[in-house]
Amino acid sequence: MSEQALRLGTRRSKLAMAQSGQVADAVRQVTGRPVELVEITTYGDTSREHLAQIGGTGVFVTALRDALLRGEVDFAVHSLKDLPTAQPDDLALAAVPVREDPRDVLVARDGLTFEGLGAPSPKGTARVGTGSPRRMAQLNAYARGHGLAIETVPIRGNVDSRIGYVRSGELDGVVLAAAGLHRIGRIDEVTDFLPVDTVLPAPGQGALAIECAADNADLIAALAELDDPFTRAAVTAERSLLAALEAGCSAPVGALADLLADGQIVTEMRLRGVVGTTDGSTLVQLSTTGPVPETHDQAMALGRELAAEMLAKGAAGLMGERAH
Repeated sequence: MSEQALRLGTRRSKLAMAQSGQVADAVRQVTGRPVELVEITTYGDTSREHLAQIGGTGVFVTALRDALLRGEVDFAVHSLKDLPTAQPDDLALAAVPVREDPRDVLVARDGLTFEGLGAPSPKGTARVGTGSPRRMAQLNAYARGHGLAIETVPIRGNVDSRIGYVRSGELDGVVLAAAGLHRIGRIDEVTDFLPVDTVLPAPGQGALAIECAADNADLIAALAELDDPFTRAAVTAERSLLAALEAGCSAPVGALADLLADGQIVTEMRLRGVVGTTDGSTLVQLSTTGPVPETHDQAMALGRELAAEMLAKGAAGLMGERAH
């Protein structure tokens, strides 16, 4: 009798299917078992509202987690930046695989860079679409500081529809995550990779989370083969910063932890954080550097420390009214 297939819960979007397919291949290799994809529709996929209005974080995750808890699927793959920062006791974050490029990218008309798009011209202000207040805050701040004529326009929808706004001439450019475009094979459409010094990504951007029931010890052990300790430490620090700032994904928080190396030897981890008003008029941007965290608690502490410094510098006042 052949071994029973492992059931992998995934969202139905092209991007989710692509990243789940890649994880399924990796799980087949480490377990030797067949893996089948189980498509699950989430509230975030069916709602037409802007993400900030439907509660932001968790809207793509809840249905997958419910399916896990009901035993309809054995494990699930999430974009890590969609995961709420509090981990439920009955679910285990079994693996965080090696991270894809964490940067944001621009897809603009006429092959233009961000600088080229915003350069003063007879065409007037360039309209740049993004669904993320975090991107708006940093793009607007950069434009202000560099004399660029940019207006950010809120959009949502899948990658096809977002790039479609540029192709149709409705927008001059859109900003997306590099990782998603890599995973669906459309990275060649990027006209500018935005340096993290210009736009810090969302906490966890570019990383995937593989989750399963906390009591499934055999599966947790098998999935652990896919875990990358450096990626896990980095995203843990970034998400700890986010949690300590008490900001759901509708608040404009950017964070990135990266490893600093001396030659081939990794010596330290640097964590950078930013929070700002969406119009870009005020940003609080700080960084901290310390030893590479060796435990979950050390990574959490790195995030909390930087959050405390940012709050002391006035970050709390930029959050706007938080919905309770």
